Amino acid sequence: MTTTETDTGTAPSAAPFVHPALFYASDDEYRATLVPFITDGIAGGGPVAVAVPHDRLHLLRRALGATTGGEVTWLDMTEVGRNPGRIIASVLRGFADAHPGRRVRIVGEPVWPGRTDVEYPACAQHEALINQAFAGRDITILCPYDITGVSSQVVADARATHPEVWEATGRHRSDLYAPDAVLDRHNRPLPDPVGAEEFTVTEPAQLPAARRWATSEGLRHGLDADRVADLEYIATELVTNSLVHTPEGRCGLRIWRQDDHVACAVSDTGHLADPLAGRIPRSAELPGGRGLLLVHRFADLVRVHTSPGGTTIYALLRIGKG
Repeated sequence: MTTTETDTGTAPSAAPFVHPALFYASDDEYRATLVPFITDGIAGGGPVAVAVPHDRLHLLRRALGATTGGEVTWLDMTEVGRNPGRIIASVLRGFADAHPGRRVRIVGEPVWPGRTDVEYPACAQHEALINQAFAGRDITILCPYDITGVSSQVVADARATHPEVWEATGRHRSDLYAPDAVLDRHNRPLPDPVGAEEFTVTEPAQLPAARRWATSEGLRHGLDADRVADLEYIATELVTNSLVHTPEGRCGLRIWRQDDHVACAVSDTGHLADPLAGRIPRSAELPGGRGLLLVHRFADLVRVHTSPGGTTIYALLRIGKG
């Protein structure tokens, strides 16, 4: 049974880390919750960031007018969060870590109408992983969902990945909260590409040849020079990661056209047991461990399918994006 809180000014949780989903069905509902959430944060002296799609940014900035000045950090989520796998490191942790010892508020909207079926599993897993990444920290991350523009499955996943739900009728704890189940449900491979060749790598000496092959395939599938350089870097990092961390020390590299993207996939026999790998910033004092983090930075989308029998990491780059 769910207990509903009708007081719209107080969240039901007293924990340091608060991660609600906001379900809204109109611009008025969006403004009614987010404007006071932002202004209350400013009034309390805490830093506030808003990372939402560009049309939502314009809506909130118009509603707030000049009252916030430079006190809010505004980010277009369609750009900074195009790859959901880099949101925790570059947007959420990037902002929170810049304000140590202060109560931080962030509005983050990683799911919006228009997210593709290929992108969405990474979005859902990102929302589930926020709970691990920020457990115990003094921060509120409020995630809006346009319930008129997303599917019922997206809404169900939001209830499962957020400990609290905020709606026009009130605020309550989610009785469907089960983030690990969402991680498992969206741990799926991309469809196997028809006719894609595989470049097998068994030793580090083959890396130069693998890079040359990746460059050739990227150009053949329509990437421009800048994006081919990104593809070459991604392929190198993923192959190196497989050679270093898998029992057999070998992997298969495939590159193919995936709609308006070029996909790069590296498969091996290892098991990626840590779902936060590549999503958490590494201290400058720690050696290594940045390969997957940089893959997330350069790719427009990263999907991972892992099991005890093997792992495939997919990195997609949009064609025509410089």
